Amino acid sequence: MPSYYSHGKLLISCEYAVLDGAKALALPTKLGQRLDVSKKYTKNIHWKSLDYQNKLWFETTLSIPNFEPSLVNPITRRLSQCFAAIQKLQPKLFENQEGIEFISYLEFPQNWGLGSSSTLINNLAKWAKVDAYKLLEATFGGSGYDIACAQHSSPITFQKKLKSLKIEKVVFNPPFKEQLFFVHLNQKQDSRKAIANYKAIKNFQKLNFNLLNTLTEDILKSCKLEDFENLITKHELLIAKLTQQTPLKISHFPDYKGAIKSLGAWGGDFFLATGSDHLYFKNKGYHTIIPYNEMVL
Repeated sequence: MPSYYSHGKLLISCEYAVLDGAKALALPTKLGQRLDVSKKYTKNIHWKSLDYQNKLWFETTLSIPNFEPSLVNPITRRLSQCFAAIQKLQPKLFENQEGIEFISYLEFPQNWGLGSSSTLINNLAKWAKVDAYKLLEATFGGSGYDIACAQHSSPITFQKKLKSLKIEKVVFNPPFKEQLFFVHLNQKQDSRKAIANYKAIKNFQKLNFNLLNTLTEDILKSCKLEDFENLITKHELLIAKLTQQTPLKISHFPDYKGAIKSLGAWGGDFFLATGSDHLYFKNKGYHTIIPYNEMVL
């Protein structure tokens, strides 16, 4: 039985701007998603999704070759779209195809924002032997940094060029990582909506990619916590100006002594905090707190 695995993702720099060519720092996570594939004797696709507690939360059947779901809802429509996109990229894949059973195992809660969609797309691309970036473009969209994380087991920088992607393995092992941790806001963001809002308000004349790119490089090189805190604070102010949003520290945690940085779509999922005062966030009702070393691969 073939099995495929992809890592989750965290975007440390250049959220939103990564869509337009800014150089982003991204980290694959220790938690990801596995996809097991086996043959079936009835000519259809049988799909099962298990959550991080190994409980079945979704199950459906899709016809071959039209991928019509047995029950129509937003999730089955999206899955049908994925297989239709695979068929366009690999037209002969489903010719004379016997039935197939897919079982996906997600290792983190769906609302964590670590890439339940990107890990799924990358696993399907591996199975179908198609380009994962093309499959992403035909389905969920986005810059593709999450696919790069799914495929790598070390930190990367990711840059979307005009006709290509520039992905480089980098070393990011700050000596102060014991003073970095991730806090979950428990407000899952819809990445597609966040991207649409960004595209509606962005102003290329005001967007300084050179400054963002320099910040990414400086974050990578930072050896002192104080320097790192200054860099991510500058970064927050730049993205706030770009997206016309208020930095998380100002809106939610103005009295926190360390620095705070939003990750990915602002307003939901995890944020990065510096220091060691976990109790501060627990007292405010945020109980999902994960140390850097437990989260990052």
